[in-house]
Amino acid sequence: MSLKAFHIVFIIFSTLLAFGTGVWCVWIDLVEGLPIYVAGAIASFTAAIALVVYGVWFYRKMKRLRIIT
Repeated sequence: MSLKAFHIVFIIFSTLLAFGTGVWCVWIDLVEGLPIYVAGAIASFTAAIALVVYGVWFYRKMKRLRIIT
């Protein structure tokens, strides 16, 4: 597996982890009712969105450079 392919796979797994952490924080907030988990959920979902944007940007850049077909 090339470094570029590993980078894309790593970004996908990081996005899923950030999204899963956000869902977990929302669930814990519903159970416990502590506001710190709302902040964690917001931060996690923001990170997931940023990772999706970065992943798309990286993929388009690699495609433009004809490194990934």
